[in-house]
Amino acid sequence: MSLEVKNLTKIFDNKKVLDNVSFTVNSGETLGIVGFSGSGKSTILKIICGLLYADGGEIKTDNGDIAMAFQYSALFDFLNVSENIAFPLTERKEFKRKYTQKQLDEIVAQKLSMVGLEGIENKYPSELSGGMQKRVSFARAIVTNPKTILYDEPTAGLDPVSSTIIEDYIVRLKNELNATCIVVTHQLSTIKRATDKIIMLYNGKIVFKGTTDEMLKGNTPYTKQFIEASTEGPMQITSIN
Repeated sequence: MSLEVKNLTKIFDNKKVLDNVSFTVNSGETLGIVGFSGSGKSTILKIICGLLYADGGEIKTDNGDIAMAFQYSALFDFLNVSENIAFPLTERKEFKRKYTQKQLDEIVAQKLSMVGLEGIENKYPSELSGGMQKRVSFARAIVTNPKTILYDEPTAGLDPVSSTIIEDYIVRLKNELNATCIVVTHQLSTIKRATDKIIMLYNGKIVFKGTTDEMLKGNTPYTKQFIEASTEGPMQITSIN
């Protein structure tokens, strides 16, 4: 076991967004977190990587560094690709001044190669397609060789072909780094191609926990409703923003 979440609770404005959520993810395994918008999926990632505090519960990991690839890449527009990827190594206290510029250049080139984007170090985010920006954000996420990688809606806003490329790289990076991965997604193709097991959230609670194959069979009212994208079922949407 490399990551364990126990009884995680988070409250916003007197509402329990997460209500005693518990799960484990092993090394070399990818967990998908699915559910309606506002069900607490991204909140879990933010708590795991330290962007939010939990109101209850605990997170145990033996994996060291945790990295997060954000939903919309979150690249710095004023930095080129090389500077964006190297940013954690040049700005984080534990890495600052650890590497020479030549070493940084070599690390950046290696990480770009891992996501299939050789030779674009001097380009700026505005010069890249959405899919390329996603892959640059992956390269930045893995620049510290993390053992846990968190992906928040990694295929959001991408066309089907670009989504497939991103899904393939999620699998490739997991295998090459033997990482523990968590993917928040609503996209069935990502669930099918990139995950090993699934938890489904509704009203802050886990309503399904099992393998990806078990989820895709739709044998529970919750998984059936999700797969069929039906308005009929136990999960009710109260508002659409």
